[in-house]
Amino acid sequence: MVTIDLTTPPTPPASFLDGMARRLALTLPELRVVAELAGGAPLPFDLESTEGAPSASGSLSGRLGQSRGSVEDSAYTDALGTLHDPYDTLRRRGLVGDDGADAGLVGAVGLLATPRLALDIDVAAGAAQVKAWHRQDGGAVASLSTCDGIVFELAWFPVEQWTTELARVTAVPEDLALSTSHVPALLDVPYALADAVGEALRSGRSDLVPVLMGQGDGAVLADGEEIGTAEAAAALSAVHTESRGRLRILAAEVSERATASVGVVSWVLLRDGWHSLTPRHDDGARVAVARVDPDDLATELAPVLAQVSLRETADE
Repeated sequence: MVTIDLTTPPTPPASFLDGMARRLALTLPELRVVAELAGGAPLPFDLESTEGAPSASGSLSGRLGQSRGSVEDSAYTDALGTLHDPYDTLRRRGLVGDDGADAGLVGAVGLLATPRLALDIDVAAGAAQVKAWHRQDGGAVASLSTCDGIVFELAWFPVEQWTTELARVTAVPEDLALSTSHVPALLDVPYALADAVGEALRSGRSDLVPVLMGQGDGAVLADGEEIGTAEAAAALSAVHTESRGRLRILAAEVSERATASVGVVSWVLLRDGWHSLTPRHDDGARVAVARVDPDDLATELAPVLAQVSLRETADE
């Protein structure tokens, strides 16, 4: 069983460098070379290849949420074609020598391929979208992230610094100014009602929202108190219309079992910042929409990791 405490502040580092993650920017060709030098370690995403060249239509493009047309696909391929020889650039940067690649670099890529805990992170905020993979085993964590599928940030750090690194995930872009939201700090609604209202708004049928509210089964609660139909309709509609981004984390404990144990953390970015989306089943199928601070991600993730580990242990 894995126990990672993400709720306790990390212990002070012994030195300035101990408290910092080591980060490197690598192009996709450089990353593939390092993976080869790490014993052919698989990367945490798949890229379809044609004649040895990565294709933009591979699954990485899909995971970034971009449906590239033929023009964009060609632009992506052309961009990769303009990059210098990866062996040469890695040598000039001192990352690859006659004895192979930098030990820390190889170790980080190796950890990405053989973790104990795995987080797949997908974040969209405004026009920006980032895909990241965090992998942990023992006292070490490695992370890989990209916003375009061409340049990647590879980082590795002690597990005590994981909380700090997770906080970087929730940073709101500077061009998205925060304001006031019509969604209360804690909104608790029946899941079926929230889903139906969202579908009506996406279909351009906002006129159906009052009808759906009248037919809904279950109370709508704001900060623990039941609210009226009109106020509930406005708050629930705001959850959908104010959305400016979302965050989703899939957490899993990696094992040799055929069935994976997965936990999920979902947030939505509204006008006033991040709100968590938490399903509840103690009183029917409901969802709680709660305002959260960006630094709360580690706290929200900790019980999910614990549940994943407990489920894995129970199956043994």
